[in-house]
Amino acid sequence: MIQMEVCANSLSSALAAQEGGAVRVEFCDNLPEGGTTPSYAQLKLAKELLQILVYPIIRPRGGDFLYSDLEFRIMKEDIKVCKALNCDGVVIGILLADGSIDKARCAELIELARPMKITFHRAFDMCNDLEKGLEDLIALGCERVLTSGAAASALAGAEQIKALIKQAAGRISIMPGAGIKTENIAEIIRITGATEFHASAKSAVKSNMKFRNPGLSMGTSEDEFSYDLTDANTVKNLIQLANA
Repeated sequence: MIQMEVCANSLSSALAAQEGGAVRVEFCDNLPEGGTTPSYAQLKLAKELLQILVYPIIRPRGGDFLYSDLEFRIMKEDIKVCKALNCDGVVIGILLADGSIDKARCAELIELARPMKITFHRAFDMCNDLEKGLEDLIALGCERVLTSGAAASALAGAEQIKALIKQAAGRISIMPGAGIKTENIAEIIRITGATEFHASAKSAVKSNMKFRNPGLSMGTSEDEFSYDLTDANTVKNLIQLANA
């Protein structure tokens, strides 16, 4: 059975992921920035309302994965919050300026997080040597790594993902993610041989606002009168197609 993790950008998306049959959510906020740590309230309610596994992302901002001492301190505090709320795992990723895995800081976060499990996110795709980086993550004790094979999408990087799965040899789970859709999931699974995958399964939800000020924008989004949510039916379809 090929299992699905949903990248859930809100509590509503996490509940839809559960309804659709996902086994786990990577719980985050601000998907347009690649995902940042959700609020305490969302984390608390997620653990109250979800029966599936909850893995919040520990990421204080968008952008690169080279963090200041203050940002690293924030990450440690967020891990303490997740631990206190009995989250099942956390999703981390820190690099050094040269593009290698920051083993020292990652080890500190992993030790702090125990007994929570650890997924290393797509910071891996920005590292300077995927093969060495994978060995570093195995040595650190990460449970899985999310990757597109350092390509723009998991489909484009499918051959590299296949090679990483072969290298891992069961020592760590390699989870394809990025651009996974109903149109390509079967092909990605066929090429890679992956046993789990990661997708947002999201669709746009239109705002019910009747009055709209056409001369004002409150942010950088092109359409501030729609937002994305995970769709339970899309989750179901993806799982069915992956296991066909």
